[in-house]
Amino acid sequence: MKVTARLTWIEEKILEKLLGNASLTLLYQSSAHKNCVSEMTQKYSLQGSTMTVFHLEEDVVVGVFILENFPRLVSEKPCTCAWFSLKRNNSSGISALFLNTKVIVDSEELIIFSLDGLSLSVTPLRGFTLALNDTVMNGLELNLGHGFLPVECEIFRVDGIKKKPSFIKKMVTAKQHGGKLLSALRAYKPYKDLVSEVRILLVGPVGSGKSSFFNSVKSAFQGHLTRQAIVGSDESSITKQYRVYSIKDGKSRETLPFMLCDSMGLEEGEEAGLCIDDIPHILQGCVPDRYQFNPCEPMKPKHSPHAASPPLKDRIHCVAFVLDINSVNTLSDKMVAKLKKIRKDVVDCGIGYVALLTNVEEYDEVLDDSFANMTETVTSLSQVQNVQKWLNIPIANILMVSNYASERRLEPMKDILVFAALRQMLRAADDALESYQDLPLEDTGNLAPS
Repeated sequence: MKVTARLTWIEEKILEKLLGNASLTLLYQSSAHKNCVSEMTQKYSLQGSTMTVFHLEEDVVVGVFILENFPRLVSEKPCTCAWFSLKRNNSSGISALFLNTKVIVDSEELIIFSLDGLSLSVTPLRGFTLALNDTVMNGLELNLGHGFLPVECEIFRVDGIKKKPSFIKKMVTAKQHGGKLLSALRAYKPYKDLVSEVRILLVGPVGSGKSSFFNSVKSAFQGHLTRQAIVGSDESSITKQYRVYSIKDGKSRETLPFMLCDSMGLEEGEEAGLCIDDIPHILQGCVPDRYQFNPCEPMKPKHSPHAASPPLKDRIHCVAFVLDINSVNTLSDKMVAKLKKIRKDVVDCGIGYVALLTNVEEYDEVLDDSFANMTETVTSLSQVQNVQKWLNIPIANILMVSNYASERRLEPMKDILVFAALRQMLRAADDALESYQDLPLEDTGNLAPS
């Protein structure tokens, strides 16, 4: 008889993502197989990495992933483990801990405990009950009763993962690190309060992911997926207007001190896509929100509602050159020439700039295990080297993301890349603002175009 897993399809996908796009195969289910430890160990010992999942009555799933082979009956073994909890019908996702753990198997009980004081025990002979100590419940953000809790147990074989404890630790602790980055961005203030909001201009070829990046940033701060900016895959630009997007924090509902400015996509033709003669006007703060671009007619001074000296707050403070990593090496000479021309305008205006490579497939490999730097494998890519050469830009200012597209839930590793990219953009903006700190206050209010 075929046994169907109690985990839903979405829950399986969440757990697979936790371990870096793994795949789960059901080996054991307590309601379908014998309720005894010997039956459990017979089903999954020597199966490689496993995930033991407990379904509680409170619509809570608790489990332990074990990287090594599960111990045999009547044995004790140190294991590399990830402990996790998942609340059904809750958009907050998954809570997880990475711990070096001991697993004890005897004839009546399965005990899993760590040196940090976390422990759980499973007793099939009591009708399959689970006992969790307070440390487990606090660490996994659970609010459950004490004593033996009735559960259904499922055990899965885990395939397709990297057998490296450091990689598993990175995947499991991603949400925690993402939370730290999010807190730092929430606390951000522009340099010396010279402006109340930093403006970041997104510029790049059609389809490079500019609007998708804004949607990804907004989703990460809101805590759920959102698609305010229209995106598409047409050969011509979907974005026809200049848009200035503010972002609200999903927790405090306050507007954050930075804005993303979305522009029309660049195209090879002279009268197609964003006219690069419009770029200086955008950089100098002369283009209003919802301005309708005309590829055939560059902006003229009469189009601008601003005076000749726009205030610093309306100017662009950082430019992000957005490029699809999969098409960087095939960019035409004409497109590269346009990017170089825009970079010259940016430098002439004293504005900070970064490069943002989108659509990165192996996004969990971009950062090292400490999340501090890009890996050497990534920085040596030909795409990175070409962008560095074209834009004369430090490696530290070449950033990578995998924008949200068809996902149903947020992914911690994607959020980390979005937050890390945004943090570097704000640092570049602060470097540009620093050059204005010694100017009289009235001069920072109105600046003549460079």
